[in-house]
Amino acid sequence: MSDHIFFASAPKHMGSLLAEELIRLGMADATETRGGARFTGSIEDGYRACLWSRLANRILLPIIQLPVTDPDDLYRVALEVPWEEHLTPDHTFAIQFDGNLTGINNRQFAVLRVKDAIADRFNKKRGQRPSVDLVNPDLRVHVYGHHDQVGLSIDLSGNSLHQRGYRDQGSAAPLKENLAAAILMRAGWPEIAAEGGALLDPMCGSGTLVIEGALMAADIAPGLLRERFGFHGWTQHDEPAWQRLLSEAHIRRDAGIKRIGPMRGYDVNPNAVRISLHHLERAGLAGLAHFERRELADCRPGRAEDEGLFVVNPPYGERLGAHEDMPLLYGRLGAVLKERFVGWHAAVFTADAELGKNMGLRALRLHSLYNGPIECRLLSFQVEPRFFVSNHPRPLPPEERSESAIMLANRLIKNLKALRKWQRDEHIQCLRIYDADLPEYALAIDVYAGEKRWVHVQEYAAPSSVDPKKARQRLREALGLIPEVLEVPGEQVFLKVRRPQKGRNQYEKLAETRNFHQVNEHDHRFLVNFEDYLDTGLFLDHRDIRRMIGALASGKRFLNLFGYTGTATVYAAKSGAASTTTVDMSRTYLEWAASNLALNGIDGPQHELIQADCLRWIEMTSGRRRYDLIFLDPPSFSTSRRMYGTLDIQRDHVALIKSVMRLLEPDGMLIFSNNLRRFRIDLEGLSPLNVVDIGADTLPRDFARNPRIHSCWMIRYRAA
Repeated sequence: MSDHIFFASAPKHMGSLLAEELIRLGMADATETRGGARFTGSIEDGYRACLWSRLANRILLPIIQLPVTDPDDLYRVALEVPWEEHLTPDHTFAIQFDGNLTGINNRQFAVLRVKDAIADRFNKKRGQRPSVDLVNPDLRVHVYGHHDQVGLSIDLSGNSLHQRGYRDQGSAAPLKENLAAAILMRAGWPEIAAEGGALLDPMCGSGTLVIEGALMAADIAPGLLRERFGFHGWTQHDEPAWQRLLSEAHIRRDAGIKRIGPMRGYDVNPNAVRISLHHLERAGLAGLAHFERRELADCRPGRAEDEGLFVVNPPYGERLGAHEDMPLLYGRLGAVLKERFVGWHAAVFTADAELGKNMGLRALRLHSLYNGPIECRLLSFQVEPRFFVSNHPRPLPPEERSESAIMLANRLIKNLKALRKWQRDEHIQCLRIYDADLPEYALAIDVYAGEKRWVHVQEYAAPSSVDPKKARQRLREALGLIPEVLEVPGEQVFLKVRRPQKGRNQYEKLAETRNFHQVNEHDHRFLVNFEDYLDTGLFLDHRDIRRMIGALASGKRFLNLFGYTGTATVYAAKSGAASTTTVDMSRTYLEWAASNLALNGIDGPQHELIQADCLRWIEMTSGRRRYDLIFLDPPSFSTSRRMYGTLDIQRDHVALIKSVMRLLEPDGMLIFSNNLRRFRIDLEGLSPLNVVDIGADTLPRDFARNPRIHSCWMIRYRAA
């Protein structure tokens, strides 16, 4: 069998990886070249590349390459090719043009000239010509132009080889199959899979990374599902050679499928999970990988003993929300890896390598790959403590601080001094000492005291007009100053980036350290957590609202809706409420509330904790229960899939308040609060009720600089 020269095309930056793959397939002389890799071999080798290459787009068999200067030259070159050796007048064909040619500005015109050459040659040689079929031709002819050189090839692959045949629908922005394979190869998955390692994708989308990983682990040829390749309509097709390759591939599949390790994919979108399971079945791998709906914060290995590769292509655009959310997402990824995947390898495919710095892990390797026209980076990690780094900006040393940093230090000292007497007289141990007082430092700084003192720093997201480098330097200055001025060790300072919540619940989970600390407030004890959530579990601006509830609750039946960690319930119960009912959708927060109640010596069946969607619970409970005192503190927005409908507090507050009032005794009181800064209450819509604004009366002194921190109203039925 004579050798032929073949060209395997691939996406940009994938040529060297493709050449390595072809060498492993037996094409020992494969070398990287522009747009892919070249190799020599028999027709059977060309077929093998079509069947087994996980990276190539096409396998081309070049038949002529000559210089051209204009469309007429292109026609003459194409006319010289003995097309009758490759198809018959009864066949159909299509032409694909890639690249560019000197003197030919219109690609479609170049395609037309080659088509004319093929038709004219057949008319001259056979008296009739084959037809063009752009959708499903018997033979595809590939034309590649580069400056003044044109190459004409037979496309042995037909449709692009990335189309394996298992994917018929996708989630938002799915990865192409050969890009997914390249990610896995660069991440070392073939070696990990050979040792029986696990693969896990926490944001699996349509399941492509997991399914491609399973095909590799089970030694399944990626083209085995395809019913047709380009060579099937080629007159020189060698069917016995193809059948030998298919027989070998089936034998390898049957043996390899028994060796596959644990394969798992999670996604928060149930439709993505459904699509992944559908694709898994179409790939003939049903039961060999596990897909389920799971939040990133709940991501963990399938078994405690599993180790392997954690691979993820984080979502972007509409699937996630605004670009400003991305650092927070990458911070969560890093936290999940460091908490639950120590000993694993990890690979993160991203369009912005800078985002990887938010993970708190040092990347060991970085590879460039293209996702369509977008240049992306693959960050590879070894999840071991020696590679853990802080994902917070490193504090600047004193000698590098600016004059504005000195102003910040002075402002902190001034605020502490101004609040000291009030703090002592009111027995306040947890307070806000700074809230964006200086425009250069858009921070909220809170001090919490218990068995130790902790500082909770929240950075407000800077507007796009602010230079990110300057904002980061100022943050580093602040983080260097805060421990000194407040006399707190650096490890007891916690940083969060606070961004507007857009269509999601306000209590976002960031990690799962479960590091709780006890703090005191007016003889009440609470557990706070500085790491796992955007908020700590104790809203300091609600301090006076809680005190008011405590003053009103004695002997009353108290209802706490959207109860969060139950801090208002603790005040009501300790003040002698006859009963308390706390309703929240989150089991985590209700468990936290139960701990707060126990910490204050509160127990008994009269103190109910109910896990439920508050909107549904209100509807179901209306007419069945009555309360004397109700605290309603809903999130500004919620589109949780577990929620009964969506909630927009500005749009829905009238209907919500009216529905809650049906749970209130005629002489009872509803305290309604929310934290939407631009909230405007609809007094006309609530005109049958007595609505009194108590926002100013419930604003603690340490929040006086920001009077819009929350809104609060006392609502009753009007006297008859």
